[in-house]
Formats: sequence, structure tokens, C-alpha cells
Amino acid sequence: MSNNRMMGRGMRVPEKSKRGLKGVLSELAAYSGNLVAPTVIALILAVAGAVLTIIGPNQLSRITDLISEGLMTGIDLAAVGRIGIILLCLYLLSALCTYIEHFIMATITLNLSKKMRTDLSAKINNVPMECFGKTSHGDILSRVTNDVSTLQQALSNSLPSIISSAAQFVGCLIMMLVTEWRMALAAIAVTLLGFVVMALIMSKSQKYFVARQQNLGRLDGYVEEMYSGHDVVRISRANDKIKQVFAGMNKDVYEAERKSQFLSGIMQPLMNVIGNLGYVVVCVLGAILAIDGQISFGVITAFIMYVRLFTSPLSTIAQGMTQMQTAAAAGDRVLDFLKEEELPDESGKTERLEDVRGEVEFDHVRFSYPSNPDKIIIKDFSAHVSPGQKVAIVGPTGAGKTTMVNLLMRFYEINSGDIRIDGVSTSSLTRENVHSLFGMVLQDTWLFEGTVRENLVYNKEGVTDEELERACRACGIYHFIETLPNGFDTVLGENINISAGQKQLFTIARAMIQNSPMLILDEATSSVDTRTELITQKAMDQLTENRTSFVIAHRLSTIKNADLILVMKDGDIIEQGTHEMLLAKGGFYADLYNSQFEKAS
Repeated sequence: MSNNRMMGRGMRVPEKSKRGLKGVLSELAAYSGNLVAPTVIALILAVAGAVLTIIGPNQLSRITDLISEGLMTGIDLAAVGRIGIILLCLYLLSALCTYIEHFIMATITLNLSKKMRTDLSAKINNVPMECFGKTSHGDILSRVTNDVSTLQQALSNSLPSIISSAAQFVGCLIMMLVTEWRMALAAIAVTLLGFVVMALIMSKSQKYFVARQQNLGRLDGYVEEMYSGHDVVRISRANDKIKQVFAGMNKDVYEAERKSQFLSGIMQPLMNVIGNLGYVVVCVLGAILAIDGQISFGVITAFIMYVRLFTSPLSTIAQGMTQMQTAAAAGDRVLDFLKEEELPDESGKTERLEDVRGEVEFDHVRFSYPSNPDKIIIKDFSAHVSPGQKVAIVGPTGAGKTTMVNLLMRFYEINSGDIRIDGVSTSSLTRENVHSLFGMVLQDTWLFEGTVRENLVYNKEGVTDEELERACRACGIYHFIETLPNGFDTVLGENINISAGQKQLFTIARAMIQNSPMLILDEATSSVDTRTELITQKAMDQLTENRTSFVIAHRLSTIKNADLILVMKDGDIIEQGTHEMLLAKGGFYADLYNSQFEKAS
């Protein structure tokens, strides 16, 4: 974790959005495909609604002239009524167009956000493992939730408003020029000032909208990490430090938010001032022309309406562009993740292992992480595992034990060499096929909110109650399940207290129920007490019987009965054999084993 992240120093402010608003919208148009046509229809309706609104002041001008002309001779109420009905119909039709446009945009943007979340969910399962090493879980979660929602709301509300306001602005401009060009030019001169100021503000504020989304993603990632490890935080008395780091990150979000909102917030009151200034100019110039007899009183009335309709779009556009800038920043982050390089397509692979004996061979395996290709983790690993053997992999921290298991499971691809199962190279099998061959019990336990039964039979069908009970009894977890309110149908949530050791027993029972032909046990008993470990060890022996299994363990006392022990150091096997053979040899394994008992005593 970088110093910037740990200490919350300095807001990281990119110079600009990678794609910009135009780039994000064009990519979204290509991404959404069949949503483009409905969007165009909605925008046309938005324009139609704006145009119908613009026609209103012209009709209002006619009503004003009829009333002013009839003050002395009598008002033609029938004519006024006809124009009033026309005006009412125009406004009703405008409202209908606007409603349909909002309904269409709400529907298509919700479909877009649904598609994005679906694609992001699928993407998470298709990106290489190293992707999660460079992006925190909380940041990915922020893209799926915050960024998609921000994008959806901006497209649903702001984009149509901007389009209709632009249409209203242009329509008002035309109508003003047709009605009285001198007053129109005066209003335009005042409004141009607003455009210049708005363009300047937007050019300065975009980088802060980008920074806000990125800092919010980092903050979400940090909160997720600290919450998941809050027990460690509290027992380490790191509350003050966590608060300090959180305060720094929170300040980054605040600063980006403050600067973006301050700059964008200037636009609307500024547009209001310019709009009021437009009223003054129109009223003064209109009065002069009316006194001179060049225009009627109705023209002034119409122009006051036109100025309102002419300047109000500027405020709407300013506010809408603020939201669209945020949407551009959010869209950048979502599209970036959707464009992450995926695992190679394996649909062309036809070879498949079904009846597995469990023979595994590592043939001069060499590996380095893609993020750091110069640092070789596994240098030249070779080993042969016979069917049904229990293989223990031991060695100091960082020796490459877990890395070897990850390579066996094809979570990462090897640089050179080969790994074969029953003589078939894992590279010629699909990842799904390789994963189906193994059951795994990891040091990091995982239970989700669901019933005990759902957690135990996870993704496996046709499991009977007898099989569940047998596995749970073997793991020593059955008594605990009996004490739960609804037994196997109890929902595991925050109200159910489960210790770390019990969680690990659950995952062991889950592996027994999965009944895969081969097993991987990575520190599978690290969180259980000594008595429970003895029970679990018997269950493990039963589980690994006649089944090829790989056991990673730091407590060497738990792997005495392994058929083969591979001793790793610095990415290579330096010793291999049974427990007795390696002790008799008096080498690195013997030193490791004896040092553990010296520490225990």
C-alpha cells in the first residue's frame, strides 16, 4: 500500500478525463447498440416539446394585442378564446412529449445500467487474477455501484434536459429575430457573455469531477478493507491511525467535491444574473421602440416571455453539463474496467478429463507474475505425484508454495515448462475443467448470507440430508448446527455468531460434500484449536483417502503421514521424501521441524 494511500496525503487530480464527455458518449453509443434508436426518439420528443413551448409567446402576443386594441372599441372575446384554446393545446402537447421522452430515457438508461452491471459482474469472472492485485475490491465495487448509478442518473435526467434546452434556446433565437431583430440582438449580446463564462468554468472544473470519482473509489476500497479487518484493527489499537488515514482520504473526496461544486455552482446564479440583465435590456429597448410607435405592446409582452425562455435554458444547460461532467468521469472508470484484458478464449478446446486417476507431474515449471516479469518466483520446479498420494508442500514464507497451487489450478499461466494431470497438459484443458477436478479448503474462509444448507452444498445439486450430516459429523461441526434455531435451514447472518474455527470447519465440510477427485488444502486447520484439529485431521485423512491431495502447512506436525513431502525454498524443490526420510537426512526440513518444537518448548 503506497504512502499516499496510507497517510491520505495530497489529492490526486488528473489533468483531464481520458475520453472526455464526447468520447464517453460515443463509446456508450457503440456499447449500448440497440439503445441508440430509442435514445434518438426520446431526444426528438424533447426537441418537439421545446419547440411547442416556444410557439406559446407568439400566441400570447396575439392575445395581448387583441385586448389592448379592444380596450376602447370592445374586446373580441371569441378570438381571444380561440387563441387561448390553441395555446392550451400547444402546452398540453408539449407536456405529453416531455413525459414520453422522460419515460423512454428512464427505461433505456435503467436497461443500460442493468447491462453494465451484468457485464461488470461477468467481467470480474473473466479478468486475470493479477487485475485484482492492482485494483482494490472496494474500488471495483464502487465502479459497479456508484459509477454506474451516477452515469445512469445523468443520462436519464441531464442529457434530455440539455438537448431540449438547446432546442429551446435555438428556437427562441429564431423567433426573437423574426419578431423584432433589434431587441433580439440586444438580448443575444447579453447572453453571449454567459456562454463565454460557462465555457471557461467547464474547462477548469472537469479535472475535479474526475478526481472526485477516483478519490471516492479509493475511499470505498479503504473502508471495505478496514471493515473486513476491523477485529485486527481494534486488537492492534490502530483506531487512531485508521481515523487519520480515513480523514486524509475523506478530505481528498471533500476537496475534489468542493472545488467541482464551487466552480459548477457558480454557473447557475451567474446565468440568473445574465437573464435578469436581459430582462432589463429588453424592457428598456422595447419601451423606446413602443413609444416611437415601431412595435406594439404585444411584442414587448412576447419578448419578455422569450427572454425568460431564452435565458432559462442556459441555467439548465449549465446544471446539466455539471452532471454530465460527473457522468464522463464515472463512465471513464466503468469503461476502463470493461476494457480490461480478459482471459484467452478457450471455446476451441475439446479435450476434457472426466474419470481422473490423479497423477500429476510438474515438468521444469518456470513462473513470474505478469506485473513483474523480471522477478522469477518459480525457477525450475519438477515433481511427480502418483495417483492417490497425499503430497505436503512445506517451506518458509515466500518459498512459492501457494503459487504452485495457483499454477496447478491455472489461476495463473506458467512462463515455461508444463503441468500434466493423468498425462494431459493443463494448458490443453479449459480452466473450468481444471477447476472441476479440485476441491479447495483455504486459509481464508468464505461464508455468504444464506442457509447452512446453501453454504455447504454451494453450487452442487442432489445432495441428501444424510450426506450433509455425515460430512458435518466427520468435521465435528454437526453439534454446532444442531444448536442453531433451524438447523440446516438457519440463515447465516449477522445475528448468528460463528467463530473463525467454525467457519473453517464449514469450508472443510463443503469440500467433503463437493467430493472432487483431487484436493488442495491450504493451511486448512490454521484457525482451529488443538482438540478440534485432531477431529479435523481424522476427517482430512478420510477425505484424502484414495484421492490425490496437496496440503500446504506451516505446522509440520500435521503432515507427518503425507506420502510425499516437497520442501521448497526460493521457488525450487530442495528436498523431497517422506517425513522419516527427511528427518533422517538431517537437512533443511529437519531444521524446520526441530525449530518448531524448540519454539513450542
